Amino acid sequence: MESIAFDSSIIINLAVPTFFLLIFIEIIYGHFSGKNNYRFNDTFTSISLGLISRFIPLLGIGLQGAAFAYVAAYFNLALFSAADLWVWILAFFLYDLSYYWMHRLHHEVKILWATHVVHHHGEEFNLSTALRQTSTGFLWKWIFYLPMLLVGIPPEVFVTVAGINLVYQFWVHTEHIGKLGWLEYIFITPSNHRVHHAQNKEYIDANYGGVFILWDRIFGSFKPELDEVKPIYGTTKPLRSWNPLKANFEVFAEIVRDFSHTKKWSDKFKLVFSPPKWRPSDVEINHPIARNDLNNFEVYDPKNSVYLKIYGWIQLFFIILASAFIASSIGNLGLFESYAYALILIASVIVTLKGFESFELSYFSETIKISLLISVLFLSGIFNSNLIIFQVFMLHQSFSLLSLIILFSFQKVKLFSSKTESDLSV
Repeated sequence: MESIAFDSSIIINLAVPTFFLLIFIEIIYGHFSGKNNYRFNDTFTSISLGLISRFIPLLGIGLQGAAFAYVAAYFNLALFSAADLWVWILAFFLYDLSYYWMHRLHHEVKILWATHVVHHHGEEFNLSTALRQTSTGFLWKWIFYLPMLLVGIPPEVFVTVAGINLVYQFWVHTEHIGKLGWLEYIFITPSNHRVHHAQNKEYIDANYGGVFILWDRIFGSFKPELDEVKPIYGTTKPLRSWNPLKANFEVFAEIVRDFSHTKKWSDKFKLVFSPPKWRPSDVEINHPIARNDLNNFEVYDPKNSVYLKIYGWIQLFFIILASAFIASSIGNLGLFESYAYALILIASVIVTLKGFESFELSYFSETIKISLLISVLFLSGIFNSNLIIFQVFMLHQSFSLLSLIILFSFQKVKLFSSKTESDLSV
């Protein structure tokens, strides 16, 4: 059976270069307009989370492709034909309605929120925030779309409208576009999506649609952006970390901890399906969780030296490049080799982002990391050294080592002044 996966649509793969171009344009616009809202550490984290999330469909992890294919093959009522234009239009609306309920329930049920919270950790709101995607969504979000295949929406129609829906959601993650008149009543716009990402009590838990705001208006979850209330982005329980593993598993870990701490079995069961903020009373008393005081809110922003930022830009460039080569080389790689490349890249991202939680570039830990990765690439016997993807990975590690040597030399001669460092906002 042919696999059907809405998050590996060719539409999404083709859109990714455009996403990066638009992010670059927004950074330039923000810089020259005096409205820059990009921080390198936050942006690096968003992009890295997005790239890591793409490995899930690329490596065939999860049941969604098999489930979609099985339902389409054996339980499809075949009520619709891809030859009819109205079927494509109907499917577009049905997908967005399915997305609305999937999205809303992922905000209202803790075990679902655990897979979605990643997208809301960002305390800046810009186009890179759209890339801050979960790597665990494959666990159950696909269940909400099965009815479309059950009634007979053709797979090619389903995959296409799913790709368009996801690509549409990219542009609404911006602060540089104000309210858009009558469009606010029909579509998800930057204004009402800013509300969705805000943690203010006036805004929280609202505006769940993907393309249309109509569902929020119909089902009572719409809230408008107020001129007098500036959105404060992020989650009420702050992550305060750049670690992508912590971002993806934070709520799962909280559920496990609370499950083990609470005494009542009814509360243990309720923990899984409760609203995200609910905790058993005995756990709340004995193991309290600190939440944001929005009257004194400060974004998580550990200051970084200019040397660490330069090294970070180098890492980000090569991580994007290596991810692209993994995606394009999957057909030439064995399953184990594909997983090995993905794990190497993820490990590299985690170590690099961990570095952004301090001020100085850790030359020692980065040298150890590079040495270990080069050893694995050469000595493990897993990798085919004749493939270009191997050469890209080796170039990444070699250039990283060279840049460490150069940056260490610059730091010793104090090439950059403290003023230069403070002037680097992205």
